[in-house]
This record gives sequence, structure tokens and C-alpha cells, in this order.
Amino acid sequence: MQYLFSKESVAETVVSKIKIVTDSSVQLTPEEVKQYEIHVLPLTVMIDNTVYIDDVTITRSEFMDKMAAAKALPKTSQPAIGEFVKLFNELGADGSQVLSINMMSAISGTVNTAEQAGTMSDSDVTVYHSGRTDRAMSFQVLEAAKMAQAGQPLDEIVTRLNQIQANTRQYMAITDLNNIVKGGRLSKAAGFITNLLNIKVILEVADNSLDIIRKGRGKKTVTKFVKELEEKLQKLPDIQSIGISYTDPMRDYVDQMKAEIQKFLPDVPFLVRETDPIIATYAGFGAFAITYYTNAPIPADEEMK
Repeated sequence: MQYLFSKESVAETVVSKIKIVTDSSVQLTPEEVKQYEIHVLPLTVMIDNTVYIDDVTITRSEFMDKMAAAKALPKTSQPAIGEFVKLFNELGADGSQVLSINMMSAISGTVNTAEQAGTMSDSDVTVYHSGRTDRAMSFQVLEAAKMAQAGQPLDEIVTRLNQIQANTRQYMAITDLNNIVKGGRLSKAAGFITNLLNIKVILEVADNSLDIIRKGRGKKTVTKFVKELEEKLQKLPDIQSIGISYTDPMRDYVDQMKAEIQKFLPDVPFLVRETDPIIATYAGFGAFAITYYTNAPIPADEEMK
């Protein structure tokens, strides 16, 4: 589910183009950001009283090292409303429209801040709630940027974003529940029991929610899920892109997963990349997310439940 906020221009002006804004929870390569002229507002993370700017003053690998050595769970913060307003005003100064696509509100209030900033900006700003994060959100951001470069109008871009959101599936495997417990998303008692029993959890990220769809003891829970997902992917038509994001120490595992999937989907674009500090703080060590979208609705019998 998504909601849309839009502020129409008061004056009748000629709009030169549409400029795309997103936040740093998105999973984009530097090359994609540059090629498609995407403006990324960074979130911040505080580790033991030191504040770092995501992908500006701390890299993803540095963050994982610092989180491992930290005395307490890192604290993440969304961009300040003033930063949104400043960027919106700068981008719209030439008469351009601004489309801001932001992460799901179930994880962060970033999209709400962007919405408030849109009402304060002098520019013509539309804020779109992606209902997703990480690579799943990038599917929407990239398509919007490509359509904007091609000169397509805002209403057509939003319609396409709705389609992509509906046809995207995003699953996250969490093998260490410590960060969820520390972050207050699971009671300490429940966390102690699940860690004691070596419980692994599979979440589906959908409709702006994080839903547990599988849980079980040991690695076999994750292994079984991955095998079933690979079988489902073989049956799906017109898959447009696949992404796997991960936290340490899962690189070798997800590389093997990619290799298996590419045996039957060799021509589908595929990105494997370490996730950003915002998602890593939530997911903890030993986590990964796999995301894909199709050009057609996914049949009910191909859903992972």
C-alpha cells in the first residue's frame, strides 16, 4: 500500500524536467546515481556518541566493523526537515518538478519528514511512499529517473511506480536476533528464548509492513526457504531485476545464491551489495534480503508463505 502527497504549483509555469530525490536507505550503486541524476539525502547513524553521515563520513564496511565493536546498538536518524526543504528548493529553482521517493514508514519517519518539507518548499514537490526500502525501493527510484530523463510526465511515472510496487517481492532472512531485541522490536525474554533455541526468522517486506512468514531452528530454516524461492523464481515470467543485500558475514553465502539463480535466469540484471547502516542496524549480523520485481502480477500460488 502506498500513499501520495503532492503540492501543485501555485503559478502557471513551464516545468523544465522532473528531478528525483530519495534517501540513503536505497540500494543504488554510485554509477546508477550518477547516470540517472538521482539526488540521495543521507541518513545519520550514531555509534557510541559519535555521529556519522551515511555514505559520506562512514562506508558500509566501516559501519559493520564499528557496530561489532560498539558498546550499544547504533542509533539511526532521518534527514532533518531543513535538509529536505533546502534540496527541494535548489532542485526546483529552475521550474523543475521534484519527485521524492522515500523508505517505508514502518522503519523510519523519513517519508513523513519529506512530506512536511514538501509543504514548506517553494518548489512543486511530490512525495511518494515507496512502501519498501533497500533494493526494492531502488527499482522504483531507477524507473522514475529513467522516465524523467525520457521526458515522461509525473502522473505516468506515479502510475508506473504503483505497478512496480505491487509486483515487487522483498524477503529478509535474520539469523541473529540480538539487534531486534536491543532495538525494542522484540522483548528481551523472547529474544533470549529465540537465541537459545537458535531460531532463524524470514520476513516479508510488503505493504509498508514487516511480516514474519517463517521461523525455525538452525540453518535449515534459511536453506529450505532459499531453495523454495529459487524454485518459485524459475516459474515466474518476465522478471525485470533481482537484488541481494547482506550484512557480514554473508557475502560468500549470497554469492552462491546468485550463482544458482543465474543458472536459470542468466539474462536478468542482478545486483549483490552490502546493505546500508540503516538497514544493517535493524537486521544485525548474518542477515540478507532478496528482492525482485516482474512486469506482471505475481500469481497467488507463487507467493512465499
